[in-house]
Amino acid sequence: MKRRSRKKTPKQKRLFEKIESRRFTKKEIIIIFLGLFFVLIFYFLILKDLPLPTKLGSFTNPQSTLIYDKNGKLLYNIYGSKNQVFIPLSSIPKYMQQATISIEDRSFYQHGAVDLKGIARATISIALKQQVQGGSTLTQQLVKNSLLSQERTVLRKIKEILLAFATEIIYPKTKILEMYLNQSPYGGTAYGIEAASEMYFGKRAKDLSLSESALLAGLPQSPTRYSPFGSHPELAKIRQLEVLKAMREEKYITKNQEQKATKEVLKYKRISNNIEAPHFVLYVKDLLIAKYGQKAVEEGGLKVTTSLDSDIQKLAEESVITEINDLPKYYKVSNGAALVTNPQTGEILAMVGSKDYFDVSIDGNVNVTTSLRQPGSSIKPINYATGLINKYPASTTLIDQSICYPNQGGRDYCPVNYDGKWHGMVQLRYALGNSLNIPAVKMLKLNGIEEMVATASAMGITTFTHLENYGLSLTLGGAEVKMTDMATAFGVFANNGYRVDLAPILKIVDKQGKVLEEYKPPKSPIFGKKILPDGVAFIISDILADNGARLLEFGDNSQLKIPKQTVSVKTGTTNDFRDNWTIGYTPSYLVAAWVGNNNNSPMSGLVSGITGAAPIWNDIMSKLLKGRPQQPVQRPSDVIQKQVCSDTGFFPQAGSLCPTRFEYFIKGTEKAFGTIAVESVLIDKTTQDLAKKGQTDNTEPKDQTIFTDATGDKYCISCPHPTPSLTPTPAP
Repeated sequence: MKRRSRKKTPKQKRLFEKIESRRFTKKEIIIIFLGLFFVLIFYFLILKDLPLPTKLGSFTNPQSTLIYDKNGKLLYNIYGSKNQVFIPLSSIPKYMQQATISIEDRSFYQHGAVDLKGIARATISIALKQQVQGGSTLTQQLVKNSLLSQERTVLRKIKEILLAFATEIIYPKTKILEMYLNQSPYGGTAYGIEAASEMYFGKRAKDLSLSESALLAGLPQSPTRYSPFGSHPELAKIRQLEVLKAMREEKYITKNQEQKATKEVLKYKRISNNIEAPHFVLYVKDLLIAKYGQKAVEEGGLKVTTSLDSDIQKLAEESVITEINDLPKYYKVSNGAALVTNPQTGEILAMVGSKDYFDVSIDGNVNVTTSLRQPGSSIKPINYATGLINKYPASTTLIDQSICYPNQGGRDYCPVNYDGKWHGMVQLRYALGNSLNIPAVKMLKLNGIEEMVATASAMGITTFTHLENYGLSLTLGGAEVKMTDMATAFGVFANNGYRVDLAPILKIVDKQGKVLEEYKPPKSPIFGKKILPDGVAFIISDILADNGARLLEFGDNSQLKIPKQTVSVKTGTTNDFRDNWTIGYTPSYLVAAWVGNNNNSPMSGLVSGITGAAPIWNDIMSKLLKGRPQQPVQRPSDVIQKQVCSDTGFFPQAGSLCPTRFEYFIKGTEKAFGTIAVESVLIDKTTQDLAKKGQTDNTEPKDQTIFTDATGDKYCISCPHPTPSLTPTPAP
């Protein structure tokens, strides 16, 4: 049969005539070449390496990421095999399908490859509400996870959209949903809902309940972040509630079903993976994912050398377990944690996030070293460092007596010392050494909350973010911190004022052997950012290492003393006995220890920083320093020694009979604060001490020797001072 030729249009005729006669204008030639150029660019940048959507049914085995300690010992094999079992959509519960659609792509069955309304909604949410919402459809997520990399570039996004359109042409919606549920990452080695159901609940996907389906449906967005086995398992519950709410809003379930599923206690299958230093490994894994993306960490074949020292890790783990188990049951302490760093380099040498990672009864998988906890009095050195910056020397004397501050949280704030006593005139060295509360609060009053927060933030505390929320209790641990931040901050003292951030990762090599990053700290101990003057860091370290400065509260032979070693150390206990700390350091090692309960229940009042966390700290630090030469704190050239009166902190005058001691001063701060004078004052006839402010009855005027401190508070030196029985506020 003769093929009929199609009739050409006049425009086509003119084009062919030009081609045949080769009569193109210069402008037309330029347009043709530009068109060809852009076609080639589009081909080489977009189409050349674009995988076919038909490959969605075939998969290559991912390469596992290996995490090593600093000496090459394998700690964990991340996703050593891809656990993936394909099942038909008919074997996946309707609840699981509906939960996934509700939380990931509510209009899945209504839109095409790209949801323009979803993109617009996400853009508006980000721009106006500062809330991040995803605009990608299930189809886009499927091709991104299965065919493309996780890089965030315009070219990758274009490829994703093109593949999504092609996928929607080739496959029906039910098949796309089936592939998504079979190929999405659910955490660990689990890819696909069947593997996820087995890993988390030890059952087939077809047997999942509504509550279990809601939890699993929330994982693919960020399997590490929302994993109930991760470092923040509480986020898994929050995510599950979001899924259930979305299902109810889409009318897949009723309000009663939502409430019932919310209350269901999920029974997880015990993790069986072989893992060393689990809290540290998961901490490093989170850092890797934040920087390189989920896919690169799970399948990229990275080899990661960390700063962890397995021998020190084992030492720290054994110490935490032994000391917590040895505490009497009536102390009501179930858990402990410890962190060991090299302050000069920031290397994390050991991280023990709990007594037992696998102990569900104490929420052992929660990493206390990265969790928010109140620091108690362990935060005080930062307040006193701020005072030294403000030129209040360590000899400054503050009056430790009954005091109340109005309008603190709507009611008077009346701090009390841990021992329930008042100690009269106390110099800063002894106030910090004995962890007295009232002088610390007065120091903060002199410094100002804003200045202490600024110093703390510069030193590495990242959680002091809202000044309006803080009062004078800040110096007693009234705001939450992370142990990792406290290690950075105390490291500033250990490093003569230089801040060196924590460095848990030393080297990362990809599967081709290319070094992606490497941390090589300078051999000199002086690097990082200068935060504190040398003299401030030295004096704080000297006070914290001065066993004589803490005799009043801790005695001569406490757990804070390491024989034949100079170690600076501070304890802390919150006023509700929920957190118990000890943090100490030398130039080579920093050890932080904590005891308490992960459910935030209070410990017995007999537990303090010296009886709870200090034994852990002492055991770890003693073993680290065994056989090592002493490292005394080196005095900077701008720090001098001067004699001061042991009672007032004043410089002794000629002929003065006051007992004296030596104190360190930063040059230019050799100043005595306060005055002593004989004054006519009102005396309470009953106590024979100074009458309270506003008191007019039962008083009489008398001439007495009065000391007035830097805050303006007065203390009667020549009066008796009976101490009433008070309820103590924890400090040591």
